[in-house]
Amino acid sequence: MHAAVKIIIGLILILIGLGLFVDSVYPLFGNASLVPGVDWLANFVIVLTGVIPIFLILLGLFIVWLEADELKTTKEFKEPVEEKPKKK
Repeated sequence: MHAAVKIIIGLILILIGLGLFVDSVYPLFGNASLVPGVDWLANFVIVLTGVIPIFLILLGLFIVWLEADELKTTKEFKEPVEEKPKKK
């Protein structure tokens, strides 16, 4: 698929998503929404509040793992390398 077609599809999806958020805050057709019974913005906030703690836990685990690996690596470089006796 050509890159321009992908960009157009992406822009259309962005506009649809923004339209659903705007429609949940300011219904376009009075009380009738585009998708009746779905409050997109409230659902997004609920999902976001559920995902943030998990994201923070995973980010913290990644940082701890990364720094522990860095400490292990620097410790290995600081230790003197034992010289092996040369075989004759």
